[in-house]
Amino acid sequence: MSGKANILNDKSRTSSFDSSVVIPALIKRLPYDYKTKLHDPDFDVDRTQAGRSVTAYYNIVCCVCGTGMLSLPSVLAAGGWSALVLLLLCWWMVTYASIILVRCLYYGGDKRLPSVNRIATAAFGRWGGYTSFFFNAWILLGTPTLYLVLCGQNLNDLCKGTVAEIGYIPWTIIFAAAICIPFVFMKNMDSLSWTSLLGVIVTVGTTLICVIEAALDRPNQEDTVKENVIWDGWPGAIAIIAFSLGGNVIYPNCEAAMRRPERWPIVAMLGLSSCALLYIMVAIPGYLVYGETAQNPIYNSIPHDSIGRILAIVMVTTNITVSIPIFAGSFVLDSEYMMNITVEKLGKKKELLYRAIWRICVVILMTVIACTVPYFSPLMSLFGAFGYSTTIFIIPVLCYWKLTGFRNKPIYEIAWGFLALVMGVVGLIFGTWDAITSLIEAYAK
Repeated sequence: MSGKANILNDKSRTSSFDSSVVIPALIKRLPYDYKTKLHDPDFDVDRTQAGRSVTAYYNIVCCVCGTGMLSLPSVLAAGGWSALVLLLLCWWMVTYASIILVRCLYYGGDKRLPSVNRIATAAFGRWGGYTSFFFNAWILLGTPTLYLVLCGQNLNDLCKGTVAEIGYIPWTIIFAAAICIPFVFMKNMDSLSWTSLLGVIVTVGTTLICVIEAALDRPNQEDTVKENVIWDGWPGAIAIIAFSLGGNVIYPNCEAAMRRPERWPIVAMLGLSSCALLYIMVAIPGYLVYGETAQNPIYNSIPHDSIGRILAIVMVTTNITVSIPIFAGSFVLDSEYMMNITVEKLGKKKELLYRAIWRICVVILMTVIACTVPYFSPLMSLFGAFGYSTTIFIIPVLCYWKLTGFRNKPIYEIAWGFLALVMGVVGLIFGTWDAITSLIEAYAK
């Protein structure tokens, strides 16, 4: 991510469960507009070194629009053409949730809150913070684990027919070992300042390649089956869409890095709208050409001897390589602070030793899961249903109502919030069940 964005700024980051957070019993409806607190030196974060709004836009597109983009044709394959309605609804709901989530940062106490966990703690006490941290951990550890699965498969696929075709599990271990070295010594996110723009370029390039290759392959796919509605596939479709639109965990830090935070609603809408447009560009041609046989990721449906497919795999693997430290790094930095693994507490040598041990353990855990559960599509559905459905639909709405009041909202906003909650619950319960069933079936084959 951008250095100016600095996803976890050490100066402003505090524990998710700090005792200074206002507990729910002390929270009253605050008699001010949150906009009056923007740029307030006694309330807001220091924005003297903040960046432009376009940087925040790049950050949103880079983090949100990743491998989930290549899964959208499989969403239509699971739910039919009607799943496009789900995509549009989820896009609008996530845009709304991103706006109210950032608004909650200014209603949790006498200082701007730095993270989603702190918002949940301010709204529902320590157990609210623990619950939020639990679901966020599914995202911050589950997403890089999923990326390890895909990278192992991609690297083995690229080496097909050569002596380097050693299997996806060995390649997964090799890739994990390679990223472990810089990951252990990473102190903060400043070293990843170049990844946002690279991620956007790679994402757009991969989209264009998949669309062009699908169009070229259409004459060979004339008998594909396409359905208008497949009700049984909707829960799984919601889970994958949730995964594809998930990015809430980094929004507080993106907004903190904006020189003009009052532009956040516009930046969030533009960023998520760009992602939705790219998703539609991939989903419609992919399903139109391959129908119910559309695979996840979609480039596996493209002819294997195609140059475009090879380029798409290389681009996706590149994007994954720079994305894994963003998610896993966010988790370890926050958890290290909670465990007091800091130079101030331990000194430089002990801090480095404990940090190295903890991060190596995290990489080993992710690698073991990636090697033992190497099923990309059902694993994505599981993380999307259990982690993302909760954090992008349920937590923002409930925290917003708790911190700012319920009856002071117009009826249409309350109705929209309830609809978002229903979407999140359906994704969480039925999407998780569908994903677990798919995993069981994958192991049975």
